[in-house]
Order: sequence, then C-alpha cells, then structure tokens
Amino acid sequence: MPKTIDVPERVFRSGEITHATREGEAEASNEIEFSFSSEEPYRRWWGTEILGHRDGEVDTGFVGSGNAPLLVDHKRDVDSQIGIITRVWIENGKGRARVRFGKARRAVEILERVQDGELKNISVGYEILRMRLEGEEEGEETYRVTSWKPHEISIVTIPADPTVGIGRNAQSNKSIEINGDQSMPNENPVPAPEPVPAAPAVETRSEPPVNADEIRRAERERVATITAIGSRFNMGDRANEAIAGGTSVAAFNQLVITELGERAPEVASARTEVGLTPREKKNYSFLRAIRALANPTDRRAQEEASFEFEVSEAESGRSGRTAKGILIPSDILSAPMNGTREQSVATATAGGNVVANTLMSGSFIEILRNKMMVRKLGATVMNDMAGTFDLPRQSGSAGIFWGSEGDDAAETGYTFDQVSFAPTTASAYIDLTRRFIIQSSIAAESFTRTELATAMALGIDYAALHGSGTGDEPTGIANMTGIGAVVGGTNGAAPTWSDIVNLETEVSVDNADIGSLGYLTNAKVRGKLKETEKAAGTNGIFIWPEGRNTDGFGSLNGYRAGVSNQVSSTLSKGSSTNVASAMFFGNWADLIIATWSGVDILIDPYTKGLAGGLRVIIHQDVDVKARRPESFSAMLDALTA
Repeated sequence: MPKTIDVPERVFRSGEITHATREGEAEASNEIEFSFSSEEPYRRWWGTEILGHRDGEVDTGFVGSGNAPLLVDHKRDVDSQIGIITRVWIENGKGRARVRFGKARRAVEILERVQDGELKNISVGYEILRMRLEGEEEGEETYRVTSWKPHEISIVTIPADPTVGIGRNAQSNKSIEINGDQSMPNENPVPAPEPVPAAPAVETRSEPPVNADEIRRAERERVATITAIGSRFNMGDRANEAIAGGTSVAAFNQLVITELGERAPEVASARTEVGLTPREKKNYSFLRAIRALANPTDRRAQEEASFEFEVSEAESGRSGRTAKGILIPSDILSAPMNGTREQSVATATAGGNVVANTLMSGSFIEILRNKMMVRKLGATVMNDMAGTFDLPRQSGSAGIFWGSEGDDAAETGYTFDQVSFAPTTASAYIDLTRRFIIQSSIAAESFTRTELATAMALGIDYAALHGSGTGDEPTGIANMTGIGAVVGGTNGAAPTWSDIVNLETEVSVDNADIGSLGYLTNAKVRGKLKETEKAAGTNGIFIWPEGRNTDGFGSLNGYRAGVSNQVSSTLSKGSSTNVASAMFFGNWADLIIATWSGVDILIDPYTKGLAGGLRVIIHQDVDVKARRPESFSAMLDALTA
C-alpha cells in the first residue's frame, strides 16, 4: 500500500522582510516587495520538508489574484487584515510577493514599524496538496512538496516554529499520500477524469514503539501551562489558538511578552485618558500652559489657559497625582501635533510654510520613542502604563530523563518568574526665552513639544545604557548583573577585532543571539575602529568598514551598528589617566522601557532669569528592565586616545 502521513491543513513558513524593488520599477510609499518562501529544507515534525518552486509545483491562483490578504499573526478576522497581496511570482527558486498596506490606522502603524526595521518577520500560510519522499538519512525522512497552495502572508512578531508542530491539531490534519517515484507529478491536485496509475509503495522503517502515555502526559502539561499563562495575562483567546496550533510553552511565553509590549498603550488607554474629544485635543496648547505657569499673576494668561488647567485637574483626579505644575494627560501626548491649530498644513499659504514636514505626522509619544537610539535598535517601549505590573519570564526549561523501561520520568518542566516594573520619576528640561513663549504659531507649538519630548528621550536613553540603579534611577545595561563582560585590560585598551567578536560571543554562549541584534557605541569609538585594522597585514581592511550608512546605522561584524554620544566616553579604568568609552551588543528587543501616563510640566523662572529666559521642566514616570540580562554584553574600557 502507498504510504500516507498526516499533515496540518494549514502550514506556516517564516522569513525576514528585506526591502527590494525590481529594476526599473518604482515602489509606492505603502508597498513593499520581499521573498516569502524558498526551497530551503525545513524540519517538520513529520520529517524534513522541501517546498517545491518548479513549474507546476506552486498554485498561485488565489494568492496572486489581487484579493489575497496581508494579515497580522495569521489572524483571519477583519481587523487583522492590513493590506492585500498585489502580485506573486516565482523567481530563482523563491516565492516573491508585492504587498500594499491599507489606509486603516493599524495598517499605517504596522507599515511604519516595518519601514523603521522594527518588524522584520513574515510568515506564509499554505496548504500542502501533494508530497514525494526524496530520501532518508540517519532516520530522517526528506519530502519534497510537489504541489502546494499559499493562502495568505502575515507580518508576525514571532515567526512560526515548525519544530513544535504548528497546526498539529488532530481535528485539522489531513492525510497525504506520498509519491515514491522521483519523477515530477503533473496531475492537477483535483483528480483527473482518467485513472492515474498508483504510485509504488514506499518502504517504511520499523519504528520503536511510541509511549502514548508519555505523549498524553506532555500534552496535558503543555495545555495546562499555556492556559494558566493566558488566564493570568488576560490572553485567553491567544492561549486557545496556541493550544490548537501545537505551540510550545516557550514560544507562547515569548508571544505573551511581545504582545503585551505592543498592545500596552491600547490596553491602558481606557484607564489613562481623561476622555477629551478630538476638538478638545486639537485646541490644547503646551505654550498657553507654559505662559500661565510663567506668569501666575497675569490674569489674562490664566484665563487663556483655563482649559489647560481644567484638563490638568481632570488628570489629577483620574490618576490621584498632585501636579507640581500642570499635568498633561495621555490624550494630549498621543494626539497628532498637526491638530494644534485650525490652519491647514497641507496648504502652504494657510500654514504649511511654517511647519517642518518631519514634525507633522507624530505625537509627543512617537517623538519620544523615535528619539531614543535604544528604541531604534529594537528596544520594546510600552507607553501609558498604569500602576505596577509584571511580565512573565522563563527561568528554566524542560530536560530529559534517562531510565530503564517502566521508570517514571522526572518532573523537569518549564519554570517561570517575573520581571516587575514600577514607576520612578525622570526629569528633563529645556530653556526658552520669554519672547519665544509668547508665540502662538503652529511651528512654535510643535517646536516646544518636540524639544520637551527630545529632552526626555535623551534622559531615558542614557538611563537605559548607564543608569546607576541607585536611588530612583533605573539600572542601565552597563550596571546590570548577568550581562556578558568583555575586558580590554587592567587599565583599559584600544578596541580590537577580537573584542568585537567577543561581544557577540558573550551573548551567543547564553543562547540569546536572536532577535534585534546590534552594536551600539559612540563617535569616538567608531572613529577608532575606522583606523584600526582587523589584523596585521590585512592591507587596510579596517574593523569599521567604509560604506554609506543605512537609516543612520553602519555595519559591524555582520550586524547593525548604531552610534550615539549617549554612550559614555568618560569612563575610568584602573590607574589609567585616559577616559574610556563603552561598547554594547545584544538583542535590544529584550530591553523593555515602560512609561506611565501623563507628564507634569513646571516652570523655573530663576535659573535663566537674568538672561530673560525660562527653564521648562518636564517629569515623566519611567522604568527600564532587561527581560534577560544574558541578552546583552558590554565593553566598558575601550580607549580611543
């Protein structure tokens, strides 16, 4: 009899988005082109799968029709469709697609995150129609999928893991008859009217007996653990999807952490907003509030800012906080800046000439996030949090047990602990002249918000890297216990190629070299690395290679490398009189920055009083934690002189 095996009705393959445009073909601002499948061997629970890309092997009828959806995380509901697949073709053994993002708010947000390099993973969902056994080596069978049909492409945060049996729900499996010959099948997946000769039977190996009790026991443990995690973090629906899809506990735990970070502002919004209407958000003015604080005896200034004071009182009542100056709620901080006045910035003569384009598409929160270099490298930023909260973290993994037949397996399941977050107050300031504060233009309003957000972003950025962990200051990566350490020397040393590689190795040996990996250092170290050869006799092959930066990042040891003077260049080491700089490497997605709703603004009229200026001080509740310290390494004694 021909051999048959059960495979899921829906199968997934993951990949990474790499932007590419065909020669001579322009790419629209909301379109992206990438490869979504290849013939790279993929290990499934039934064997190794080779996804065929020869003529007749891929049915692109639906996915290439212009009607196939671009989804988020393979969800089939309407809200999860963020665009459509406009074109699909096979090229050089790969499936390629062009997708167009929609105009809905979520679609625009996802597109921006893709373009920023924050979301890189894609996954194609497809149906296997026919397979052929290619061979067997060391007990591992290899199958070529000779007929398959893609249904959709998804932007995903965590790629589907085929090794844990995605889609192995017994109710959604189907039997596939395996062709044993080596010729390419040319039958349509729908049976042809004429009889087709039966494929020769495939010889099967004699397998050791399967311990059904152990399989059932492991499955019960998986289901119970995922259910408990889903219940604790209000993700019951995602837990049910994971259980039905065969997702492992470790993969579901990572999904929970990632999704909590992404949806935190949405989850918190109901608790952290005072409920302003779009018109009220549009009429709110930072500058009016600052003028009123700077002139407490000026009746006109107080009356003009009556709305801003009313909003501050509402935020104070909602949050239970007492304003030191004036409280600005998340309603305003998350509102687009281009709604500040009635002028139309789309029309040059109606206001467009006075507004920089880079200021008009963002909110205070977006600018805060985008100004942080650690966020650009991939750090997870969670806005509008309320109260203290915990994130789950896997602290132990399942092991194996050796024993004789009949022995009970040892209890070596997954263990979890928590990363706890609590607000501490970060403060930043900008200096403004009195003449500037009396301005009422859109540009002045946007400038003020941008400068305040930037000042706060720089402070948070520095704390994430070098925070001391004492008092109310968060612990930055440089001072975290458990990160990998690369030491240049007793009194520091100039960085070498070996140091660069060792930074990567320190993360890799802890199995943390996945995710948003990259280097971060300052301009002094970059300059030193551009002058330092990888090794003697390399004829001018320098550690930091020549080449144009991409999106503000260079390349180092095959990874993105960012440069920011937030990275300290004033460190000391041993008895050296030279100051040292820091270098960091890691999976930046494991650095989590939480900010709480609302900011407090107050005025210092004295520091700049003699010069006729004002110091505007902003307070924001923040916390910084690493989900896994092992995800980072640092060299803190790099000498550049």
